[in-house]
Amino acid sequence: MEDNGPIPFTYMPPEGPLQVLHADKDILVVVKPCGLLSVTGRGEGREDALATRAPQLFKGARIVHRLDLDTSGVMVLAQTAEAHRHLGLQFERRHTDKTYIARVWGHVAEDEGEVDLPLVVDWPNRPKQMICHETGRRALTNWEVIAREEKTTLMRLKPVTGRSHQLRVHMLSLGHPIIGDPLYAEGEALAASPRLQLHAHDLTIHHPSGGERLTFVAECPF
Repeated sequence: MEDNGPIPFTYMPPEGPLQVLHADKDILVVVKPCGLLSVTGRGEGREDALATRAPQLFKGARIVHRLDLDTSGVMVLAQTAEAHRHLGLQFERRHTDKTYIARVWGHVAEDEGEVDLPLVVDWPNRPKQMICHETGRRALTNWEVIAREEKTTLMRLKPVTGRSHQLRVHMLSLGHPIIGDPLYAEGEALAASPRLQLHAHDLTIHHPSGGERLTFVAECPF
């Protein structure tokens, strides 16, 4: 298969200060805006990212997990090496809970369900992902309908696994792409929103010091 290289994009990160939800000696919790990279990208002009902005506010802040460029929402960063290790293990062992809000094109027929479809990178069209039962890694998403609107459905998504683009591809597999998705939506679904309407609404973790279970919420902007 011919490899034309990654899909090009123009990087125009949003301006303005980061919204801080919580900060202490171990963790920093912020709201990543849509359009900002979680970590610096390859190539010139992609140095601005959450990973470089956060340490300007809190010197020791370092990335633990990521959100897609076009996804907004709550992210936790570590302030120390020990907190970084602790949080990293929580994500790896699925001891965190995450809920996303998404608006998808069309009316989803059922009120709730799950998508259990393995994903692998679509290499000639990277960073896109695709469903592959031969080489894909297991990806599981639980979902429920919040509201059916005129042409769209507002959804609550709970990923059990954390694969790249998992929620975007899984909603597409249902026949209901997330509106405004520059990679997976087409036609009316793409034109329906100027941004990807996918938002990391809340994140629950164990605090690295003491293990207290904490939930942080970033209100949905759409």
